[in-house]
Amino acid sequence: MAAYFIAQISIHDPDGYQKYLEGFMPIFDRYGGRLLTVSSKPIEVIEGNWAEDGIVLMEFPDIAAAKAWKDDPDYLKLAKIRQRTAKANMVLVEGL
Repeated sequence: MAAYFIAQISIHDPDGYQKYLEGFMPIFDRYGGRLLTVSSKPIEVIEGNWAEDGIVLMEFPDIAAAKAWKDDPDYLKLAKIRQRTAKANMVLVEGL
C-alpha cells in the first residue's frame, strides 16, 4: 500500500537549500519515491491555518520504503542542510 510524505516548508536560505536539492533525488530514487507536487509559490488555504509557505507531497511504494528513505544515512546527512536552510513540518501517512 502506498505511503505519502507531506511537508509544509518555508525556505529562508535559498542558496543553502539548493545544496540540499542537489543531493536529494539520487537518495530519493533509491526507495522508489515519486514527487507529486513541490511548490514554493503561494498556496490557497481553503480552511484553517497552514503553517508554512510551500508544500511537498511525495509518494513511496509503502511505509517501509518511506521510513527507509528518511532513515538512510546519506539522507540524514543531507537533511541537516535542509534543517539549517528551511523550516518544515512533516508527516508520513499510509494510503488507502
